Amino acid sequence: MSRIPAAPPTRRPRLLVIRHGDTAWTRTGQHTGRTDLALEPAGEAQAAAWAPLLAGRSFVQVLTSPLTRARRTCELAGFGSQAKTCSDLQEWDYGAYEGRTTADIHRERPDWDLWRDGVPHGEGPGDVARRADRVIERALAEVGDTLVFGHGHQLRVLCARWLGQPPGEGRHYLLGAGALGVLGWEHDWPAIEAWNLQPPAPVPAP
Repeated sequence: MSRIPAAPPTRRPRLLVIRHGDTAWTRTGQHTGRTDLALEPAGEAQAAAWAPLLAGRSFVQVLTSPLTRARRTCELAGFGSQAKTCSDLQEWDYGAYEGRTTADIHRERPDWDLWRDGVPHGEGPGDVARRADRVIERALAEVGDTLVFGHGHQLRVLCARWLGQPPGEGRHYLLGAGALGVLGWEHDWPAIEAWNLQPPAPVPAP
């Protein structure tokens, strides 16, 4: 079972992040930016599996991307009534590459790298980083933990920016569908307390 680190006694503001559960396009590897897909049944199960582990934990704020897959993940995890939508948590805008796979894009642009190049008619790494920085500022203005529900690439940039790194370093922080991460502290240094924790498998009905 996944173990979520308890809040430290110093009560420095932390960020707990949850990526939305599986959709049809996460399974096929298609870039899903602003296309508003619903969760697949497996994605709903991933989201609901966090509810018992997060039950009873208090958060000073709960923020979610306005897209359906993130909002539904938030609801199933038990925080729908607390959540406020935050446009800065939307996924990377993939522009002309929306709905395409990396392999497909590489057939016409073999050297293309999302983390370096961004996308035509969409966002570059710096654009996503500016949105992530605003989320971090919002969390650090509070006393206590913030819980956010968002998307894979955007949350990986958020992790890099929490650590003070360029947005392209997000390439190293793999975050699976439905996974959870905890961005916290080691003394005065921003640190990763936990990352890519997989949702526990639900107990089958008798």
